[in-house]
Amino acid sequence: MNRRAFVKRIVPGTLGLLASPAILQKTGRAAEISANSGWHFSSPSIDVELSDTAPGLISLNIDGLQLGKRGANVLRPLAAPWSEYTAARSAGSGFLRAEYRVRGQSKDSAPPWTIDVRDGRILLSSRWNASRPPQPLALTLDLSHCYSTLLGIFDAEGGVRLPAVLHLPLQGSIRISSSRPAQGAVGYTAGRSAGLKVTFPSATANDVQIEYRLDVAAIYPELPGINGDHHFDAFKRNWLNIFQLNPNRRLLSNNSTSDSCAFCYYEYADIAAHSPPLADGLSAMDLVQQTLDRILSGAHAYGLRASENFAVDASDTVPSLLIAAHECVRTGQRDGWLASYYEGIKYWADGMISTIKDPNGMVEYAISGNSGTWPNGDPPQRPSNWWDTIGFGHEDAYANALVWRALGGMADMAQRMGKHSDSARYKAAAGELRANYFRTFYDPKTGVIAGWKSADGKLHDYYFLWVNGIAALYNLVPRDEANSMMDKLLAKMQEAGYTNFSMGLPGNLITVALKDCVDKRGNGRFGCGVRPDNSDGFEKYENGGATSSFAYFFLAALYHLGRRKEADRILFPILEAIGKGGFEGVGPDGKSYDWKMWDGTPMGYEGLLTDNYYTLLAVVARQQGGK
Repeated sequence: MNRRAFVKRIVPGTLGLLASPAILQKTGRAAEISANSGWHFSSPSIDVELSDTAPGLISLNIDGLQLGKRGANVLRPLAAPWSEYTAARSAGSGFLRAEYRVRGQSKDSAPPWTIDVRDGRILLSSRWNASRPPQPLALTLDLSHCYSTLLGIFDAEGGVRLPAVLHLPLQGSIRISSSRPAQGAVGYTAGRSAGLKVTFPSATANDVQIEYRLDVAAIYPELPGINGDHHFDAFKRNWLNIFQLNPNRRLLSNNSTSDSCAFCYYEYADIAAHSPPLADGLSAMDLVQQTLDRILSGAHAYGLRASENFAVDASDTVPSLLIAAHECVRTGQRDGWLASYYEGIKYWADGMISTIKDPNGMVEYAISGNSGTWPNGDPPQRPSNWWDTIGFGHEDAYANALVWRALGGMADMAQRMGKHSDSARYKAAAGELRANYFRTFYDPKTGVIAGWKSADGKLHDYYFLWVNGIAALYNLVPRDEANSMMDKLLAKMQEAGYTNFSMGLPGNLITVALKDCVDKRGNGRFGCGVRPDNSDGFEKYENGGATSSFAYFFLAALYHLGRRKEADRILFPILEAIGKGGFEGVGPDGKSYDWKMWDGTPMGYEGLLTDNYYTLLAVVARQQGGK
């Protein structure tokens, strides 16, 4: 299903599945630990209610930072057959323990399941009983309360090998490990209506006692200056939000129940490159490599040729794949992996540079990008990049910035493999592109970089913040010109009246003309209105809609240019909004908050869109002096 086709599938009965953003609340006595109220346990890092009738949890929320700040209960009602069990509890200073036996089972016999809760930790223990074999224990998470995901490596049966990480946006993470030989695996399924389910296998005759340990954590890179500063709490709790693993596709995806978009993979790799280990023997880059393995083995993703609405690869897709591959190799001991896949990765790179037809060295998209190209209705083909309701085509400024970076990475990978002629060829292509980038895309009428140059030679410039941001960040324009571009864009943003940075940034600052709009279904939903000047399409979705997606490029460019005060004025409201769930959930009209009009009206459809959290990389740029 493509990125917008999902909207067609939503029916009235499902619109309520995704709630409006949850605001974190601080508990009244966060510093205390309580296990004295029946089946409930509370501490600064975890709040749990255990079932008194069947093995399982009926309520769970956490704070990975141990500050006692939590959102809503993340669990759906327990689905176990309640009538089959009896339960007994014990509690003391700092712990709550429950034992669950099959009805009729002797109290002196080992319980099939025991749950032990302490501050920051849950232990799930299963013991084998031949006369009453235990059943698996499942946690089913409500995606309307928290768009959670399980992060780990899939086994051949579709389970996730342990250790793994259950990540809860707004709250933090739970590391899951096991006492089983080689850690074992847990079941993982997800669906918008069914929720996300993690299934813990029970003890067996061959494995008579199993213990699963769930440890609360906040997993984020240690950066200078962030400890003790609560401005960065949202950064710490939500650093992993960008990693959402779809169990049906077994790929990193927009969220755990949505599409996988190949042109997003470099974003995952960039965050992974700065991430600490997720668990013993598991890194964020392992998730990226797993996704690349599947693509290299023939899996499909949005943006690749033969995927829905793409007859050829989008211009940013192969660069994204190459950058992700290079980050895998650059940041870890993966030369063996590179050797195994080098020919496939080289095939991507050679296919990409084969589209360079003009002496200026730019890759070209198969669709011209000429104004008036796009027919009415739902387009049969999509434009050249991620921003796929706007008519990018032919020579795409954003995609070619990624191409330049990808060629540099490809040259390094070739060099590592001893392919010196390949490396020289990729370096030469990168040099040619960089030498001509500014003169190809600079618009003297506005003083900024245009979005694309169409086949008829015209520039299409709508003051794209993210396009200019990536060009400046990657040093594809002279530094003086980069500062001048930032001046003009900030002035244009002030002129346009955009000031509420808690909603992120608009992609463009003036409306895209109807002749350059792509998704012309007649309802204006995706930025194509009906008025001749398309003023009724502006602020909607990718036509000037506010989002945190790709705000990173503009912010990082400002930090890179030493303009910290201007960048901070944008970044800190975004961080505050991320900490309040401002870019996730669905409003009363069924549209989600990952995109908004400038008055805050939701205009998205994902519920959680991982690209919004690429912006957290701007904190790394800030704290590392713009690097």
